[in-house]
Amino acid sequence: MTITRKRIFISSVQKEFAQVRRDLKAFLVGDAVLRRFVSDVFLFEELPARDQRADTVYLEEVERCDIYLGIFGYEYGFEDAYGVSPTEREYDHAGRHGKTRLVYVWGSEDKQRHPKMRQLVSKASNELIRRRIEDSSALTAEVYASLVDYLDNCGALRVPPFDTSLCQQATLKDISRKRMEWFLDTARRERGFPLKSNTSTQVLLTHLNLVHEHKPTNAAIMLFGSNPQKFHRTAETKCMHCRGTEYRRPFVSMQVYGGDLFDQANLARDFVLDRIDRAIGVRDFSITAPATYELPPDAVGEAIVNAIAHRDYHSNASIEVRLFADRLEIWNPGSLPSTLTMDSLRHDHPSVPYNPLLAESLYLARYIERVGSGTQTMIELCREAGLPEPQFEQREGFFVTTIWRDWLTPEILAGMNLNERQVKGISFVKANGRITNREYRELTNVTIRTASRDLEDVVGKAVLKKFGTTGRNTFYCLAGKLDTK
Repeated sequence: MTITRKRIFISSVQKEFAQVRRDLKAFLVGDAVLRRFVSDVFLFEELPARDQRADTVYLEEVERCDIYLGIFGYEYGFEDAYGVSPTEREYDHAGRHGKTRLVYVWGSEDKQRHPKMRQLVSKASNELIRRRIEDSSALTAEVYASLVDYLDNCGALRVPPFDTSLCQQATLKDISRKRMEWFLDTARRERGFPLKSNTSTQVLLTHLNLVHEHKPTNAAIMLFGSNPQKFHRTAETKCMHCRGTEYRRPFVSMQVYGGDLFDQANLARDFVLDRIDRAIGVRDFSITAPATYELPPDAVGEAIVNAIAHRDYHSNASIEVRLFADRLEIWNPGSLPSTLTMDSLRHDHPSVPYNPLLAESLYLARYIERVGSGTQTMIELCREAGLPEPQFEQREGFFVTTIWRDWLTPEILAGMNLNERQVKGISFVKANGRITNREYRELTNVTIRTASRDLEDVVGKAVLKKFGTTGRNTFYCLAGKLDTK
């Protein structure tokens, strides 16, 4: 069956939702599922200048669209000679022409809305089902759920996306009430979530778009299931502590973490933090001595949660967390959305979550911050710690994030005018923690004088630090982190 791709008209007060409108369009044309069914997303501000009345243009575009998507906030917007705003005109015009109308009411403080916007919200409430949203993350999740439902009803989706699909053979009995109560308490505390801790399982899952006809979706099981791997065996996180700088067995240690996504995020983060260096401070202001880790804990957690939120759960591969002597790698089955590039991850960019319903619940529990900002947060945290910026790349069907444990990346070493022996010696120190003159000679097959000259040169470039004065007690270690001041 051939499905005609749909045109979507986004309606709102432009000034109030300038960035939200742009980000929503980027999501709609970048999402792996929706982009196959959406031909165009209309934003009035993107039209080129033309000799035509603005009100005529936007109403013509409403007629051309298949879906009207309205975001009703606190402002009513510019009023024409009849006291009616473009947003209300567009809403009414879509209704008269039989367009599918999806309306999202931004915020819960109705008394703060412009009186005419309150009337428009009331009119929409009487004519169709609308959803309330509090922020951009919720908007993305709600629009995604609505459009998937729309496409499913019109027969466009042979296989719905993972997070909206029903979890076959699962029932609400497979949901952990303890996890749901934890989530309700956490989301209320962290994000002002409106539902109370005694909210029923059915009501909470309905609110989060995680249930259909009293059956839990895959997202519901992955977030709140008592045993998610019963239904999705490979939806787990594998953690390996590797020897040296190469990925090879035997590992120093290995753990495979199942359970729900919150558990996986917590356990994988702890796996890394337990195996990296940390310095213990003094108890000046607390009974607990502060610890400073060689890798920023929040950057580690952000990278792991990003992988959990954005992975391709249709893949039989698992998330892999690989800790090496010189770096941390997080391998995530999947790829970057087509609307984003590796470079754009380093700057402000729109959110295109691979699993919007999973991302929304992780956001509500403050496991992730504002969607679209995670990579920038990692970059800033690593810079503050005197570490190189993380690397993002696509490898063998995986999206890979690399956080460097030290500042001596291959790129930096290449600019230091080192010889091959010195580079080999530095790699030895990274893997083993130290090197002596004798070990350097055995590694590079040089005389004691050449070894001493090579090592002193590297010390002079502030790469290695010399300990001891003479003889067998002398050894060399890495000098420290990059000076970012």
